[in-house]
Amino acid sequence: MSLRLPTTRFQAVLNLGPKTAAAIGPATWKKAAGLGTPDLFGDWDDETGHSSLAVEFDSGQIHLDTVDGGIDYHFHRGNGAEADRSPWPPAATDEILSWASILLAEFHQRMPDLLEDVEEAAAWHDEGFDLYICEVEEPTKLDLISVDIEGELLTLPWLGSGAVDHEHIDGEHHPIALLWSASEGAAEVAIAEARLDPATELPVTSALPGIDWTAVGLPADEVLSWLEGIYLNHHVLPDAVGTILTAALEGMGGVDQN
Repeated sequence: MSLRLPTTRFQAVLNLGPKTAAAIGPATWKKAAGLGTPDLFGDWDDETGHSSLAVEFDSGQIHLDTVDGGIDYHFHRGNGAEADRSPWPPAATDEILSWASILLAEFHQRMPDLLEDVEEAAAWHDEGFDLYICEVEEPTKLDLISVDIEGELLTLPWLGSGAVDHEHIDGEHHPIALLWSASEGAAEVAIAEARLDPATELPVTSALPGIDWTAVGLPADEVLSWLEGIYLNHHVLPDAVGTILTAALEGMGGVDQN
């Protein structure tokens, strides 16, 4: 039986910018198209300086990216497969694209400052605090967001011999490989893999053939059980940064998940 840290309530006071997309209000297109409430995912690439936004409904998705000189976008079906056209009627598509473009533009304008504030807020949460207030240099309108941050799965340290690490590998459904080395400086060997089952959204693990499990120091089933917990914590359960950033994005876009 696995143990998890408790879910905690956390509040952060952040500068979300002008919130023009929230003022427009997704209620207009939500009511007209009957699409329900979208899930939002935002990211910022510190190497390219570009931002991205995913707006996901049950019936389809639109992914937008900032590019030099504007915004690029493409569509996905409800199951995540790429689509060469919008999954929605033209009028609904225009409403969604207009709103999402404004949201991405304002999200991008707040980068990287907003992300830095979110990361600092997450660090405060990890230290046991339940409130974070961002610093501002002059009078600025700020917004209070409240989130429930899920507790991590409690996992034991690696109890086998040698040392382990994990890395992303090529393939569908976010696969990772568990790498084992017999001693410091020794070559790393992939001994097991884990990936996400799209049907259950839970990890599926498998041991690789030809492994000397006696040398590893644990039987294969114990290694796979340990890897499952690592995968859940790092790739399935939302972390504090992602939870707070998503809530900030929802506040900027006027999306109410309650």
